[in-house]
Amino acid sequence: MSAQYRELANSIRFLSMDAVQKANSGHPGMPMGMADVVTILFKDFLRFDPKNPSWLNRDRFILSAGHGSMLLYSILYLTGYKSVNLKDIKNFRQLNSICAGHPEYQANTGIETTTGPLGQGIANAVGFALAEEILKTRYGRKTINHKTYVLAGDGCLMEGISHEALSLAGHLKLKNLILLFDNNSISIDGPTKLAVSDNTKKRFESYGWQYLEINGHNEKEIFKALKKAQKAKKPFAISCKTTIGYGSPNKGGKASAHGSPLGEEEINLVRKKFKWKYKPFEIPKKVLNEWRKIGEKASNYAKKYDKKNKKQIEKFNFNKSKLKKIIEKVKKEYLRNSKSIATRKSSEMFLELITSLPNLIGGSADLAGSNNTKTKMHEIIKPGNFKGNYIHYGVREHAMCGIMNGLSLHSNLVPYGGTFLIFSDYCKPAIRLAAMMNQRVIYILTHDSIGLGEDGPTHQPIEQLTSLRSIPNLNVFRPADTIETFECWQLALESNKTPSVIALSRQKIEPIRKEYSKFNRCSRGAYEIMRTGDNIKVILLSSGSEVDLACDVSHKLATENIYSKVISMPCQELFDKQSEIYKKEIFSNTELLVSIEASETGFWKKYTGSNGMNFGINNFGKSAPYKDIYNHFKLNSSNIVKKIKERI
Repeated sequence: MSAQYRELANSIRFLSMDAVQKANSGHPGMPMGMADVVTILFKDFLRFDPKNPSWLNRDRFILSAGHGSMLLYSILYLTGYKSVNLKDIKNFRQLNSICAGHPEYQANTGIETTTGPLGQGIANAVGFALAEEILKTRYGRKTINHKTYVLAGDGCLMEGISHEALSLAGHLKLKNLILLFDNNSISIDGPTKLAVSDNTKKRFESYGWQYLEINGHNEKEIFKALKKAQKAKKPFAISCKTTIGYGSPNKGGKASAHGSPLGEEEINLVRKKFKWKYKPFEIPKKVLNEWRKIGEKASNYAKKYDKKNKKQIEKFNFNKSKLKKIIEKVKKEYLRNSKSIATRKSSEMFLELITSLPNLIGGSADLAGSNNTKTKMHEIIKPGNFKGNYIHYGVREHAMCGIMNGLSLHSNLVPYGGTFLIFSDYCKPAIRLAAMMNQRVIYILTHDSIGLGEDGPTHQPIEQLTSLRSIPNLNVFRPADTIETFECWQLALESNKTPSVIALSRQKIEPIRKEYSKFNRCSRGAYEIMRTGDNIKVILLSSGSEVDLACDVSHKLATENIYSKVISMPCQELFDKQSEIYKKEIFSNTELLVSIEASETGFWKKYTGSNGMNFGINNFGKSAPYKDIYNHFKLNSSNIVKKIKERI
C-alpha cells in the first residue's frame, strides 16, 4: 500500500487502539484490520457530506459489525463531522459519549443505524438499498442515485438473520447494495473453523449475489473491487481477506485482538512497526488535513447536487391532513353499516383507503392473506422493478423487521409489515432496536389470542403481549372493534418517534363503538365504553376481543344489581402517559378492579392491584374451535360473573 493510503489508514488504527486502551474496554482488532478497505472507500468512492450528514442522496455506510465501532467514530472525526470530536473519542464507551460501545443511531451525525446484535446491520442495509430503489423509481436517477455499503464480519454471517436478508436482497436484485466482508477468520472464541466450515462464495452466489475475493490490505485489489461494484447488475459482496489486529506483532491474527485492549506495550510495538511517532490520540497535521480534504471534496459534490434537486426532494413528505380526512370519512362510512368483522379485516378496510399515501410501504412475511396487509390497491415490488408499494418478504419475519428499520431510517418512508402475533418472538430483536432508534415502524400482528382456534398452542400467543408491552418506547395497540382499529392505525401513523404494534383478531368481533366521534378516543390509551348505573362497584378493564366479553359481564352483573363500568384499554403505553386527573377519572372509587384479556395476566396487576381480579390465560392454549377454548379456560361471562359475585 502506498505511503499516502497507509498513513490515512494508520490514523484510523491508532485512534481505535488508543480509545480502546483508554477505556480499557472494546474491540480494536476489526478497525485495525479493515482500516485499509474503509480508507479507500471513503477517499475514492463514498458520496457523503460531513456538513450535512442527513443529505438524502448520500451513500449509506452501515457498520453491521458494530463491535468495531471505533472504525466508524474515527472516520467521522477525521473527515470533519461535527458530531464526533477528539474529546468524544477519548471518552469512548463512557457515559453520554456519542462514541458508545456499539454504534447508536442519532439523526444528522453520520451514524446511520444502531448495530450491536450481529446481522441486524445487514438487514438494515437491505432496507436502505430497497428504499433507494423505490425513491429512484419515483423521482428519477438524476434526483436519487446512491449506494449502500455494509461492513459485516464472520459473526454477522453466522447469524440466521443474515441468511434471510441476503436471500431477499439477491431475489430483488438490489444492485446498489455492496457488502464488505471482513474475512479475518477469527471470532471471540478463537478461529472461526471451530464452528463454521461454510463455502461463503457458493453461499452468496446461491442467493444471486456477485462475489469477489480480495486481499484486504492490497490497495490495488481493494480499489479494483470497489470500482467493479459500481457497475454491478446484482448485489455485490467483496470478501476482504484481512488480519484482525493488523500490525500487532503478538496479537495480530489472533482472538486476543478481538474483544480486549492490546495493552500499552503491544501498542508501542505497533507504533514502532508502522513508524508512528505520535502520542496517543495525536494525528499529524498533514494526515488530518488530507482527511479533511476528503470530507470537503465530498461536501462540495453534495452542495452541487442539492442546488439542482432540493425542491424535488422536499415534495416527499407525510401528509397528516390527508390522513385525518381519511379517518373521518372511513369512520362515518363504517358506522352507516356497522357489522361484526375481525379486526384484521377492519385493518384491511383502512389500508384500502390509505395506500394512496406515497410514503407508506407495506408487506408481510408470507401471510398477506391471513394478515390482510395487502389490498387490491397495492402494487407489488418485484425483482428489478421497484414501482410498487408492497413487499413480499417471504417466510423471513426477523429480516422483515430489520429491513423495515432500514426503510424507515433511510428517509421519510413509513413501513408496515405483517405476521402472526406468536411470531413476534422472531421479530423482537429488530422491534427493540426500532424502539431504541425512535423509528416509525408499524407491525401488524394478527391472530392475537386463543381466538385463532384450531392451529393450537404453538400458534396461540399467551405471553407475547406482555413481552412487547415491556419494551420501552413501543406502543402496543389491541383494538376492540373496527372503529378502534381505524383510530389505532391513525395513532401509529402519527407516532413519528415511536414504533407501533397493532394486534388484531382472527375471529369476528361485535361493534363496540356505534356513535361517531371526531376525537380519537384511543389516543388516551383507555376510556369508558359503557356503564350500567351510577353506584359503580366494579370496573372491568379489557382490550381487543375481550372488551365485548367485558360488556356482556357488565350487563349480567347489572341483573344482579351489581353495577359496573367497562374500560376499553387499547394501548396501555398511551394510558400510562395521561394526567393523574384522567387516571383517577378512569379508576374512580370502586370496590373491585377486574381485568379481562385472553393473555398472560401479570401485566394487568399494575392497574388492578393485589386486591383486584385478573381473568386471562397463564398456561399454553389448546387446539379446538375458539369458543370451545374460551369455555375450556373459563374465559366466559358465566364464570367471570360467578367469581366476581363470590368476591363481592
